Amino acid sequence: MSNFIGYCDAFAYMGDMKRFRLHELGLNTPARIAAVDWEALSATEAQRLSAFGFEKGAEIVLLHRAGLFVRDPLACKIGRMTIALRRAVAAAIEVQPI
Repeated sequence: MSNFIGYCDAFAYMGDMKRFRLHELGLNTPARIAAVDWEALSATEAQRLSAFGFEKGAEIVLLHRAGLFVRDPLACKIGRMTIALRRAVAAAIEVQPI
């Protein structure tokens, strides 16, 4: 019986995994987009991200952070595309590791 309880606790934990902003995600860590704060983006940025497939549920990987002190831009892979984003834009994207 105790094994079953441990399994249930582990399963419950998996469903409530921690969410991060895209710029906080570890490099090469696969994740799913949990939410996008469209209000924090300009209309052109929001339209561009939507066209590139930045929607809830899309899989994304943070590939690279530029510069030691600047940390801008970020390179991420969504689908088959590699896209560069400014850190301020990445902060509007909430992800959940897979």
